[in-house]
Amino acid sequence: MWFGMGPGLTNGRSTKSTSAFLAEFDTLCNVGCTFVELRLSDSLAMIAVMPQAVSTGTTIAPEKTRQTTRKPYPNYKIIVLNDDFNTFQHVVDCLVKYIPGMISDTAWDLANKIHHEGQAIVWVGPLEQAELYHTQLSRAGLTMAPLEEA
Repeated sequence: MWFGMGPGLTNGRSTKSTSAFLAEFDTLCNVGCTFVELRLSDSLAMIAVMPQAVSTGTTIAPEKTRQTTRKPYPNYKIIVLNDDFNTFQHVVDCLVKYIPGMISDTAWDLANKIHHEGQAIVWVGPLEQAELYHTQLSRAGLTMAPLEEA
């Protein structure tokens, strides 16, 4: 909303008289408006910015910090479960084929752990990779536990 005073300035509908303008100005000052003054060719225009709500309390802005706290993405565990239909050799072959960096000796140790303890964590890492490896092992026929956050 804006009000004008001076030659050629209008509020969008009609030119206000000086006394009407000053009366509205006083009213707006009483409700806490902020005013910006513009001078155009020796004429004066006032822009009144109405507040959304008038508050009697003090507003405290939160302190700005320049440090950004970065929270690392969580890792996820791939757990292979024991079953009665996959052979040790098949489990080892799948682990070596689908888990990057998996060597045969480690795969055999994990296959023994799966057999004797009922399950083993075969890989831990970011979610997208965990989903890929989990899906590949599952499609190869291994019995898988749901992905868990590490």
